[in-house]
Amino acid sequence: MRNSTSVPEFHFIQLSEDPDLQTVLFGLFLSMYLLALFGNLIIILTVSSDSSLHTPMYFFLSNLSIVDIGFISTTVPRVIMAIQTHCQVISYVGCLTQMSLFVIFGCTDSMLLAVMAYDRFVAICHPLYYQVIMNPSRCGVLLLGSFLLSLAELLLHFVAILNFSNCEDFIEISNFFCDPSELLRLACFDTFTNNIVRYCIGALFGLLPISGIILSYFKIISSIIRSSPSSGKHRTFSTCGSHLSIVCLFYGTGLGVCFSSSLSQSSRSIAVASVMYTVVTPMLNPFIYSLRNKDIKTALRKILSRAF
Repeated sequence: MRNSTSVPEFHFIQLSEDPDLQTVLFGLFLSMYLLALFGNLIIILTVSSDSSLHTPMYFFLSNLSIVDIGFISTTVPRVIMAIQTHCQVISYVGCLTQMSLFVIFGCTDSMLLAVMAYDRFVAICHPLYYQVIMNPSRCGVLLLGSFLLSLAELLLHFVAILNFSNCEDFIEISNFFCDPSELLRLACFDTFTNNIVRYCIGALFGLLPISGIILSYFKIISSIIRSSPSSGKHRTFSTCGSHLSIVCLFYGTGLGVCFSSSLSQSSRSIAVASVMYTVVTPMLNPFIYSLRNKDIKTALRKILSRAF
């Protein structure tokens, strides 16, 4: 009989078994990782160095960049190492650590997007009270609340992954990292408990922030429709374009992975779809903001002019 306290190992799938394509994937992941680090660091340094950007909107943007750096660093370095060493196995402790960081950064990212939508709602619908409502204390509470909710979701995931010690010695994950949703699917407990955990996680990670974003932009659009063109709210609403682009990119790719995992039986196709929201989205976020935001571009020109 097998020892029931034995600790399992987890085996990832390869994105490609072609040796020539492995080199291409190595260069692709490395370049995307460096671009994500460079772009998000630029946003953080620009916001911190320019006093005109010391506002709630850019405070949350800089924190979003910090979270994006942690989010992409959770998966990509491990993928690069696996391609180089040709080792797709991760230990129980390693998988637990990767899943924990992924949940924390991913959930915080989602909550920050909802907080930024609320910030735009206050700025557009209540401009005279914006500084009072979005004071430094309120911003700190919103940021702390986003982090605490991510910890609550992590505790729910622990219910599943800690139960793997009573499963097989070798578990195959249909992805290139310790995907929390994949671990929930493979967890060794009854269907009822599995469904309860899934529903709670879905409410925290998906329903809560998406509902906040939809409600905020519903009120924003209603306010703009009621206002006259000379009120200046149309110009303020233009600042929402970058945030909406990031929201659509993050949730669009995330929902795409959910649908692809339910409709497709191919593990490799699910892994390729996961690359979109785990790698591509953190890489594109800073460039979307820097290219669409006039304040960021002006601050970057000032920094470059002082440097050169």
